[in-house]
Amino acid sequence: MALMKTHRQLIDEANAVVETIPTIDAIDLHGDPGVVFVDLRDPRELEREGMVPDAFHAPRGMLEFWIDPTSPYFKAVFGSGKRFVFYCQSGWRSALATKAVQEMGLGPVAHVEGGFRAWKDAGGPVGEKPVQAKG
Repeated sequence: MALMKTHRQLIDEANAVVETIPTIDAIDLHGDPGVVFVDLRDPRELEREGMVPDAFHAPRGMLEFWIDPTSPYFKAVFGSGKRFVFYCQSGWRSALATKAVQEMGLGPVAHVEGGFRAWKDAGGPVGEKPVQAKG
């Protein structure tokens, strides 16, 4: 039986091939009309913690379907040609997601180092709850 990779190995492999934006730099990008922040967290996390204001909520389980223009679930925001900055709570899911969408050909893409927790700790703006996801 082959050895199973650990979650840490997968995250390390993703971080080796994707752009990771330091939290302070990500905060500076907020409000740039050419950048879309994408929140990958579960709806319960958003309700509990809030989110980056004006971020697009794309639950991690639907992401690949939402970015693929051939999918019946495609969301037009992902065809906008803008830069996408993904984040989750701690930067693990966003590293994996950024690698996946990069492999699918979406770009430019990056993720926030340390996730939403680091964003909040660094004083980044926090919105209340998400607006329903729109295409």
